[in-house]
Amino acid sequence: MTTFAPGSLVRARGREWVVLPDSDAELLVLRPLGGNADDTTAVLPALEPVVSAQFPLPGIEDLGDAVGGQLLRTALEIGFRSSAGPFRSLGSLSVEPRAYQFVPLLLALRQSPVRLLIADDVGIGKTVEAGMVAAELLAQGDAQRLTVLCSPALAEQWQRELRRKFSIDAEVVLPSTARRLSRGLLLDESLFRRHPFTVVSTDFIKSPQRRQEFLNHCPELVIVDEAHTCVADGAGGGGSLGRTQRYDLMRHIAADGRRHLILVTATPHSGKEEGFRNLVGLLDPALATVNLDTIEGRAQLARHFVQRRRGDVRKYLTEDTDFPSDRLTKEAPYQLSSEYAALFDRVLAYARGQVDDQVDGGSVQRVHQRVRWWSVLALLRALASSPAAAAATLRTRASAASARNVEEADELGRAAVLDTADTDALEGMDATPGADPEADDDSSLGDNRERRHLLELARAADAVAGVQHDKKLALLTTEVKALLADGYDPIVFCRFIPTAAYVADHLRSALRSSATVAAVTGELPPALREERIAALTADGGRHVLVATDCLSEGVNLQDAFQAVVHYDLAWNPTRHEQREGRVDRFGQRRDVVRAVTIYGQDNGIDRIVLDVLIRKFKAIRERTGVSVPVPDEADGVVEALLEGLIRRRGHADQLTFDLGQDARRTALHQQWESAAEREHESRTKYAQEAIHPEDAMREAQAARSVIGARTDIERFALHALPALGAPVVSLAADSWQTDVSAAPAGLRDALPAKVARPLVFHRDLPAPPDHAVLARTDPVIEALARYVLDAALDPLVGPRVASRAGVVRSSDIATRTTLLLLRTRFHIDLPGADGIRQQVCEQASVAAFTGAPGAPEWLDNGSADALAGATPAGNVDASQAADLLRELLEAAPGWQAHLGALADGLADDLLDAHRRVRTGANAPRRGLSVVAQKPVDLLGMYVFLPVPAR
Repeated sequence: MTTFAPGSLVRARGREWVVLPDSDAELLVLRPLGGNADDTTAVLPALEPVVSAQFPLPGIEDLGDAVGGQLLRTALEIGFRSSAGPFRSLGSLSVEPRAYQFVPLLLALRQSPVRLLIADDVGIGKTVEAGMVAAELLAQGDAQRLTVLCSPALAEQWQRELRRKFSIDAEVVLPSTARRLSRGLLLDESLFRRHPFTVVSTDFIKSPQRRQEFLNHCPELVIVDEAHTCVADGAGGGGSLGRTQRYDLMRHIAADGRRHLILVTATPHSGKEEGFRNLVGLLDPALATVNLDTIEGRAQLARHFVQRRRGDVRKYLTEDTDFPSDRLTKEAPYQLSSEYAALFDRVLAYARGQVDDQVDGGSVQRVHQRVRWWSVLALLRALASSPAAAAATLRTRASAASARNVEEADELGRAAVLDTADTDALEGMDATPGADPEADDDSSLGDNRERRHLLELARAADAVAGVQHDKKLALLTTEVKALLADGYDPIVFCRFIPTAAYVADHLRSALRSSATVAAVTGELPPALREERIAALTADGGRHVLVATDCLSEGVNLQDAFQAVVHYDLAWNPTRHEQREGRVDRFGQRRDVVRAVTIYGQDNGIDRIVLDVLIRKFKAIRERTGVSVPVPDEADGVVEALLEGLIRRRGHADQLTFDLGQDARRTALHQQWESAAEREHESRTKYAQEAIHPEDAMREAQAARSVIGARTDIERFALHALPALGAPVVSLAADSWQTDVSAAPAGLRDALPAKVARPLVFHRDLPAPPDHAVLARTDPVIEALARYVLDAALDPLVGPRVASRAGVVRSSDIATRTTLLLLRTRFHIDLPGADGIRQQVCEQASVAAFTGAPGAPEWLDNGSADALAGATPAGNVDASQAADLLRELLEAAPGWQAHLGALADGLADDLLDAHRRVRTGANAPRRGLSVVAQKPVDLLGMYVFLPVPAR
């Protein structure tokens, strides 16, 4: 029985196939020539004839023009899903990575297993960087399963990014989807085994009853988004219950030394050394204690750590990245109307009575007193937000009422009032503080004077709603209209759901037909949030999004919005930065983005937060270039200042500091400055030096030569579709449409079932689900390329638009020159943690010579590539073209030695590239080999003749 080596070409079932590494003498695993993994089949040589094959040369019937030859080459390259180079996954990417985004991938390929912390600034593209590493590990076979752990609000976005950019179809695991995904599972089968790629809510899976199942079936590759929220700040694992549970989950995941772990965060080191040590200790336990002040310690960290600021990558060697050049910020103050000021004074008087009403007794009474304190702060914050939020709060009971002790009451209160909740806990935090609404009816209050008083205050809040009495709302209207007039579509961030609804209703009325307004809050599940935003921006007109902080972190909104308005101050300044980061990030088309902060000059509350927190945070960021979270002590300072405001007799605008409060504020700012200096020093100390920028640029350029430019894809589609009877019917700045109704049936059948009619192509993401994107991995582009290639190689498929042969004249050459389009198959032995993996891949290349075919003078690779782009000046007559092609066909057997040597040279180059990117890994070089399979497939022959002199 004949044995076929992996990568060899065989003929079976009437066509050519490539033999894959899983084959043996009794069972051949085959992939169609030019096909992908979905077309793989198995053949039993004992039952079906299988013979060695050689790809046929083009014939006279294959003659066409130069454009047809270019179409063939592009169609061939689009079909390659596994690059022969060191990055196996690049052929499956629909995104063109920037050169600096190759750094984490290069760092990962030097590790076994991969343990990586990607800590680039907000908006640089950490998701793309983590996705590139994951796609490569999956393509190389180092991992078969993947889980992304993230907040529930970001789960759908991660799912979409993995699918659109990396061709990874992941299932989202949330409380709302887990039951559906578990249906049909076998006994003792886990959904994490049934579904190899998942995006999981960290909060859902961290609970003890679910954690163990996940750990028992945890994939070999885990990505953790916002990883800083998953570690404890103290050596003993101290922190909130949720943070402690997440850290416990992370430690168990990291404990498996074979597991790949990628941590993603923009704030790895917030001035708390213990938290940073716990974070990097997940990558390598030694990093938890190593002396990072030594060169050796920093070198050890650098093997796992990537952190760049925007300024580091804005101009990366010769490559510019289009971040917004500036963020214009503005503070917009307002003053309370007399009616609203009177309501403030009444509420402050009520709050003062609550705080002064001391409770004597045991722990239950002390808890009750702390609940009162946080209820008062929540009420004041809601009153500063809007009449709607104030009225809703006055009609509810405080959320801290469920606390079991003073410490828990303080923890719940700070999370709800001071915005200290972790990212995963943001869901639902935009509701007004309270649990059960009270009936708006005096009869339900009985003799309870306090509750009757609260209802009276709620009705007073209702009475000051609207721009006549609410000057904050009037100011917002002015600011939003100004932004729209300047061409900016803003996101208006509110703290509470009632405020968002109140603001959105007003803006719809005030803006009328000049802009569309929609509100997105935590009441909506993440999928419906995305749908509402997509519907808002679908028509391409001016639009305003009113949102709560459920959209403040991780969500990409830069495609449709260019400005942020802080309608409510976040009492955590990091949240302000996160809000503005929704528009100020990579991919933003505006060169300058805007941010407007609205605050009350005379309500006392806003001025405390603005003076103590927001302005100091901004000043530190502008001076040091880093964003440092507020120190823990800030909670106590703000509480003290607010208590002073409540206890002070007189109007709320009389903001003064007594000596003790002023000293505490000064100490806080000094501590904050020290933390900022430590963070600034750490960014210099721990700067990524393991990968040189020149290395990243070289690999990026080599990868792009394999992927091909997006302009090549568009040129291919614009030539192929009209030639197949699908003319372009409209052309816009960022998209165009084509009518495929008259295209060949084979092409129409190959297109995805759900595509728009007419078919719409977008030059870049985002795009609606039934539209196409001009990227090599888009299903429509894949189907078009496959049809063009199959029709060129097999006349029975349908009409040809790509040609395997041609003779043209060109003014770019001075003598007769022949270009050959080649396809080479490579057998690669790739070492991994579990041994050698055999892989087969294909690569397109060109060769060229001058002179007669029987005595060719071969050109170097650069000249051959340049010839592929020669501009045709005209065709020759059919008889002369046929004669020249016959001459080529007669001489072709004599070229095989040279073409084989070219293939061997390509194999050597590929081997060097594989070794280069794996320098420093434990065992990547042992057993690594790249062997070219011969003979090389000669797909196309094209003769270029000089234009005759006149």
